[in-house]
This record gives sequence, structure tokens and C-alpha cells, in this order.
Amino acid sequence: MKCHVRIFCLVFVGLMVAMSVPALADSVKDPKVIIRDPLCRSTGCTPVDSSFTFGTPEDGTGAVFFTNASGVDWFNLKLVETGVPADAITCLTDLFANCSLSTVNGITTILLSGVNEEFAGIKAGSNFEIIFGCVAGECEPWPGDLEFTAFANVPEPGSLALLGTGLVAIVSRRKLLKRSQT
Repeated sequence: MKCHVRIFCLVFVGLMVAMSVPALADSVKDPKVIIRDPLCRSTGCTPVDSSFTFGTPEDGTGAVFFTNASGVDWFNLKLVETGVPADAITCLTDLFANCSLSTVNGITTILLSGVNEEFAGIKAGSNFEIIFGCVAGECEPWPGDLEFTAFANVPEPGSLALLGTGLVAIVSRRKLLKRSQT
């Protein structure tokens, strides 16, 4: 009986190893977008408000530097572009807890969100950089001069749904009160 258990365990471990190899074999090196807190280089950081536009560097790799000049802390940042689909992008950040990617009707959205003790978001007056390229090694470059539109502190879909539900409840309650009064 013990022999059968060992064979089963060896087969199970072998299958798990064999199934994990394709997951590690990423033949396409995705373009990466990295958002982090930098020291502004000699070129300086461009002051931006809570909505702004910018382009990728001409050759598709490199960094753009900004300062949050909006006067408020940013708890999320939404980047929108139409040149690279979400499934071809890898997103990294040390400013926000989450980075989600989606493409709908050719419009790609990169949403950086979530602040806590470890991830502070982008504080008012703070510098930040957006890097197009790789942390290490090689990857596909972004299209040169691809235009992005950025929006800070956009309401999250869950917040909008909650607000909508509350408004519907208020309107329904008022209608019920009017009917009961007539």
C-alpha cells in the first residue's frame, strides 16, 4: 500500500513541475510601465495638475518626470492610451498597492490604486516618474511619442456603483412617501 502512495506522489509532483514550465516560458517580453518616486534629474520634473497629457519618449524607452502640483494627495492615477493593448503590458509600481490593466474598444487603461502604510500614493508636491521599458534585461519598446492622458483621484467603479445605489434608494423612498401622502 505504501508503494502506491509513493508512486502517486512522484507522478503528482512530476505533473506539477511539467505544468509549471509553460507558465515560466514567456517568449514575448512585454513592454513595461513603471511608476515610482524619483529624484528629478537635471531636466527637472514637469509640474502637473490632477489631469494632464504626456507622450512616451521618441524611441519608446526611457522616463518622464513629473511633480504633483495639484495641491492634493493622489490616491489613484489612471493612464489612458490607444497604442498598446493591456495584455501586452506589464505594470510595476512602488507608489500604489494595485495596478490593473484593461482594453475596451481599443482604449487601454492603466489604473494605479490602493494606498496604505506601505504604498502612499503620490503626495501633493511629490515627484514621480513613469518609466517605459524594462527594470532589467530587454523587452519590447513602446511606440515612440504614444500619447497618454492621465487623471488622478478618479472615482473607482465600486464607489460609483455604491453612490448610484444610494441615489436610487433615496428617489424610491421619496416616491413611496409621496404616494402614501396622497
